[in-house]
Amino acid sequence: MAKPSTKKSVGHLAHTKAAQAPGLPGRFLRPIKITMLGAGSGFTPRLVNDVLKTPGNLGGIIALVDIDRSRLRTMKQLIEKLIAKVGAKGWKVIASEDRRTVLKGSDYVVNCIEVSGLECVRHDNDIPAKYGVTQCIGDTIGPGGLFKALRTIPVFLAALEDAGRLCPQAIVLNYTNPMSMMCLAAGRTSSMRVVGLCHSVQGTSALLARRAGVPIEEMEWECAGINHLAWFVKLRHLGRDLYPALNRLARADLAGRPANPDDAKDLVRKDLMLHFGAFITESSGHVSEYLPYYRKRPDLLAKYCRGGYDGESSFYADNWPTWRKAADAGRLAMLRGREPIDWERSWEYASWIIEAREKNTPFRIHGNVMNHLDGASALITNLPANGCVEVACFVDGNGVQPARFGALPAQMAGACVSNMSMFDLGATAAIERSKEAAIHSLLLDPLTATICSPAEIKKMTLELFAAEKAFLPGYR
Repeated sequence: MAKPSTKKSVGHLAHTKAAQAPGLPGRFLRPIKITMLGAGSGFTPRLVNDVLKTPGNLGGIIALVDIDRSRLRTMKQLIEKLIAKVGAKGWKVIASEDRRTVLKGSDYVVNCIEVSGLECVRHDNDIPAKYGVTQCIGDTIGPGGLFKALRTIPVFLAALEDAGRLCPQAIVLNYTNPMSMMCLAAGRTSSMRVVGLCHSVQGTSALLARRAGVPIEEMEWECAGINHLAWFVKLRHLGRDLYPALNRLARADLAGRPANPDDAKDLVRKDLMLHFGAFITESSGHVSEYLPYYRKRPDLLAKYCRGGYDGESSFYADNWPTWRKAADAGRLAMLRGREPIDWERSWEYASWIIEAREKNTPFRIHGNVMNHLDGASALITNLPANGCVEVACFVDGNGVQPARFGALPAQMAGACVSNMSMFDLGATAAIERSKEAAIHSLLLDPLTATICSPAEIKKMTLELFAAEKAFLPGYR
């Protein structure tokens, strides 16, 4: 990763360019090679479509890697059909179950792997539920997020080790959760340039513009923190602070007087905004797991949490197998011409990073990077220097250059630190294959610690290790 920039994270949304303009000026200087790890992921078709629709590209190679032979074969056929449909010139698709056969010469490595999720999602959810720890998503923090990290990080680090030998100059774009622990483990062990990409900043900024009733291209903001718990510390329209109006709306929604039915949702984030002073980047369902306030009693769940991504208990575990089957069926329908495959270019950051770097045209994203880079001072000064943070980054021919943010308001920093302490030990547990560090990680998890005693946390962690033993080789 390049050295931090001193530029401030203010101004228009990066994704408004994606929505309103065909691309950045100029042309690529060369064909490129992009390797997709976990190519069977639902991310792959749209991310590849974004690249194919990037103006000025000169083609290159799309390398697909997946250990699921059937999904890999289907995806190769689908991407070849997409290239023909879009009319993109100069692109070749290759596929392999062994990443080492295709990584060489990659300019970009996109990581979308899922390790044993289908086999373990019920364990991740149901064993903690026995101890009173209910989860809505359970893939970024808490017991579910920890065990997803313990399964996934060793595979990711092995892939980065291979990339370090075969394509050391590549930029690694990580889309896999748990984002913070994945990027933290990579930052501590790998020489590869890794940036974690999410769509919560783009999606939430658009949501806030709609809710405030202002054009998104005229909204100015600053946002920083950690993945899924970043804060819009400033939110303005033509110099006017938007928070007084948003707070009035939130108070009405929480009192049961929403202006319309949609406003009866997302209550956790609205409540946190009123008490902490800023809006958070991820859904109420996710956020309800990150802090100790909303899932510790049935009355609080009933008051603040709603269906689906708004906080429904077991939502992810109950639906993940169905979603996976639907994704597979959808790809077959696309191949058979029953579903369209010609999409508009999306606001996902991957293609915009590639375009900005290849054209040497500056572009702003929000990325997950190590807080302390190349001997420089921390990007967010009141968060742990050895942690992973989400900040504005400027992309050009030099790569991804994180911007220094400074200090978060103390209460917002404290909420982030409570999560980062858990991530610190979770990453250590995955790197060292340590059951003890995993137990210590959950001892510091805000929600788990609110509900369980230390002895119960240890018992639960060991029960999860026993249930998922087949997918956690080498843990001591």
